[in-house]
Amino acid sequence: MKLIVGLGNPGEKYAKTRHNVGFMLLDVLAKAMNDDHWEFSKKFKSLIIHRHPIALLVKPQAFMNNSGNIVKRLINYYKINVGDLWIIHDDMDIKLDHYKIQQGHGPRLHNGVNSVEKALMSEAFWRARVGVDNRIEDIAQRTKGEPSFTKAMEGKEYVLQNFEKAEREIIDRVINKLTIDLINLISK
Repeated sequence: MKLIVGLGNPGEKYAKTRHNVGFMLLDVLAKAMNDDHWEFSKKFKSLIIHRHPIALLVKPQAFMNNSGNIVKRLINYYKINVGDLWIIHDDMDIKLDHYKIQQGHGPRLHNGVNSVEKALMSEAFWRARVGVDNRIEDIAQRTKGEPSFTKAMEGKEYVLQNFEKAEREIIDRVINKLTIDLINLISK
């Protein structure tokens, strides 16, 4: 069984932010797997879909920087190998309309991923790294408007901003494509 964890922050305040792209993708993945009935687990402080025979889907309800302990408890409880763990997360090292699927290699700095690595004492898990960086000058050409963000905005401030309408259309396309790729990979 695969453990697929989407990283994000709990609560309506963060629901549409760049940092919650892991939660957004898991919602689409759950529907694609014909089961979008999330149940809250007090034991794991997470929203979980556990009825699928191939994968356990999890949205931790602790803040992202504290996700590692939840992931470790899930791995230990369900006896899942680290190589069968998939972490879905936003990545500021990747442009908005791209993503990468890699095992054992992550972003330069992502406190949620760092929390998982520290708790597991391993980097050997899979990562679906969803690009959210749109702080570039040529965004004006793609959105036919002025760029809303500049390189000067700090990453931690930027990821807690909601996607703009044009960005949301791009991220929805990326999420749909990545969902298909993930289903193909986890079904092997």
